[in-house]
Amino acid sequence: MGGMSSDNVHGLVLALSSSVFIGSSFIIKKKGLMKAGATGTRAGSGGYSYLKEPWWWAGMVSMIIGEVANFAAYAYAPAILVTPLGALSMIISAVLAHYFLDERLHIFGVVGCALCLVGSTTIVLHAPQETQVSSVKEVWFFATEPGFLVYALIVLVFVGILIYRYVPLYGGTHLIIYVGICSLMGSLTVMCVKAVGIAMKLSFSGSNQFVYFQTWFFTVLLIVFVLMQLNYLNKALDTFNTAVISPVYYVMFTSLTILASMIMFKNWDHQNASQIVTELGGFVTIFSGTFLLHKTKDMGTPAMELPKLSNATTRSPNQSPRRPEP
Repeated sequence: MGGMSSDNVHGLVLALSSSVFIGSSFIIKKKGLMKAGATGTRAGSGGYSYLKEPWWWAGMVSMIIGEVANFAAYAYAPAILVTPLGALSMIISAVLAHYFLDERLHIFGVVGCALCLVGSTTIVLHAPQETQVSSVKEVWFFATEPGFLVYALIVLVFVGILIYRYVPLYGGTHLIIYVGICSLMGSLTVMCVKAVGIAMKLSFSGSNQFVYFQTWFFTVLLIVFVLMQLNYLNKALDTFNTAVISPVYYVMFTSLTILASMIMFKNWDHQNASQIVTELGGFVTIFSGTFLLHKTKDMGTPAMELPKLSNATTRSPNQSPRRPEP
């Protein structure tokens, strides 16, 4: 762990635990969605029959545990270090989907996952330290500066366009629509998580932050954004291959969250050109992995099984064909 502070170590351990639970939750929830879709209206078609399915609720419990751990991680470590560790949930989800959902991941998909991991590692190793904040009022100050307000407005406009214009037309055929909504809202969610996490951490330490209206404002936004993400994530899981959703969601969410963190906390102000170029190289690597996963997703589906030959017609490869008897 080198020269990492104890807070950063705690944050990284919590982030790794979070990835295990969240990666598993994708598979468990997908099982529930499949069972619910077999007897009722699918979530991708606007149905909510999955709410009666125990498998879906088990997946929700796993995701909640993971999100709580992730929530705590942001209170200890900067977003620039915590967010890229979501790559682990992508790998766990892809492996479990291979074994439990029969969603075969082609060799090029494996390479795509590897590229995503390499790019994420590059970003983590060369990422700047986030500006340390000791009060929710400091987060409010950063969030109300013109740069971040413009970013938040752009995100909300894009999400509105995607929901009201493109979801009805392309939601069921283009993965990027549902995942884009989740990722864009996720970048704002993380900033709210950071604010509420810091408020809770300081409150447990004896400095009550819930006397400030800013804490409650961030809390309300956090609840709204999370519910929105869950709704569209369910639609994505019910419509597309889990092994493809996980890495694409990871790449977009990570990229937008780091961008939001850079704008809000101005991390790039303390970096030189070589560090910034290295980080951009990491982004290019994970984008390449995403492209590879997209282009080969259909190659991951299992081939149709041929009918098994009966014993009477089965012969060894070295056996010459029998001539028909007269």
